[in-house]
Amino acid sequence: MKDCVLFYKPFQVLCQFSADGGKQTLADYIDIPGVYPAGRLDFDSEGLVLLTNDGALQHRLTDPRFGHPRTYWVQVEGTIDSQALEQLAQGVIFGGKKTLPCQAKAIPEPNVPPRHPPVRFRKSIPTSWLTLTLREGRNRQVRHMTATVGFPTLRLIRAAIGKLTLAGLAPGEWRKLSTLELKGLISNPAEDF
Repeated sequence: MKDCVLFYKPFQVLCQFSADGGKQTLADYIDIPGVYPAGRLDFDSEGLVLLTNDGALQHRLTDPRFGHPRTYWVQVEGTIDSQALEQLAQGVIFGGKKTLPCQAKAIPEPNVPPRHPPVRFRKSIPTSWLTLTLREGRNRQVRHMTATVGFPTLRLIRAAIGKLTLAGLAPGEWRKLSTLELKGLISNPAEDF
């Protein structure tokens, strides 16, 4: 039987099952044999991770040709401005390659659980939140993008993959996807952008 799991990865959890120097991994939270992440989140990022034991589905979710949109809530250092948001939306160059166009907009601080340890607060430097919806997933892409436009990332939460969101999950919690949700993942993701 094919399984697909929606997991809210906490901050400072490795997106792998194998042990690595005493750091927490997916094995500390998920006890379903044979599932593996369809895409990853960095150790210092939080949010939605899909895991499956279906190789074809895993490929479909991670291959950029299928363009599954991924939405991130990003807390950045400084007050984000319209010029930086436009640059992000048009694509920025890092690692010698331009990112694909994306959706970028400023948002009020989302209602998210506190992070442990919390983001370092500096009285003289404000922070702001934005949402980015991408169709590609290069290594540490969001962090590189915001730094490129002058607003370093302080906190990064993947809030959605396609129409799947973190709703109803707390950090460290997971649930299996319904048949309807699985069908939605396989349908044309371009309609969701």
